[in-house]
Amino acid sequence: MTQTITQSEIQRISQLTQTPDIIQNLRDISERYPGDVVFSTSFSWEDQAVTHVIFTEALNVQVFTLDTGRMFPETYSTWSRTLEKYNQPITAYYPDGSALQQFVAEKGPNSFYESVDNRKQCCFIRKVEPLQRALKNKKVWITGIRAEHSPNRNDLQQIEWDASNNIVKYHPLLHWTTNEVRAFINTNNIPYNPLHDRGFVSIGCAPCTRAIKPGEDFRAGRWWWEDAAQKECGLHVHEENVKM
Repeated sequence: MTQTITQSEIQRISQLTQTPDIIQNLRDISERYPGDVVFSTSFSWEDQAVTHVIFTEALNVQVFTLDTGRMFPETYSTWSRTLEKYNQPITAYYPDGSALQQFVAEKGPNSFYESVDNRKQCCFIRKVEPLQRALKNKKVWITGIRAEHSPNRNDLQQIEWDASNNIVKYHPLLHWTTNEVRAFINTNNIPYNPLHDRGFVSIGCAPCTRAIKPGEDFRAGRWWWEDAAQKECGLHVHEENVKM
């Protein structure tokens, strides 16, 4: 079993990511912790950019996705196009069948519209619990998080200690702008989700995601029927994390 990472190792990871060269940063981390570094992709612009680096540089990083069962057809198409381009594996984690079956039987397939508690329970079954399995016994979790995505992320640092998952998180694109991400995608001919061209910024499950209107916040398209303060699914619970 992989041992819990120490405070000195967290500091070491922070030192490894001080350069502006994310390719070198990712290479250094993957070489220091071979087999213990994972990257979670939802096939967004940001995630496709990071996936491109991992696959083209042949980094020792496991790429995985959380297939909730409610994703857009365009997301599955992007997944397929990514496999075709890079010919590298992307591991899929799925909801526990028994838990999902019980939830739907008791509350219905669209009960997440009825209350925040229902929505969070659905998110836990479809995303949070599968994520916990994907991260188990790993040391570094790479994400595609950017500060522009949410006001709650403005104070983030590139390296965090995620106490809830017992893992270090690294956000290599945290300070990239949308234009920088798009330029990287275009320059490298990286497949991306066509929903981005239709006003979708943050793309999750189909019933819970819509395009945003001009001038709206980036997160306005996620769980739009809820108050802004509630718009997190539990994958990135920053208030419980210790920033480095």
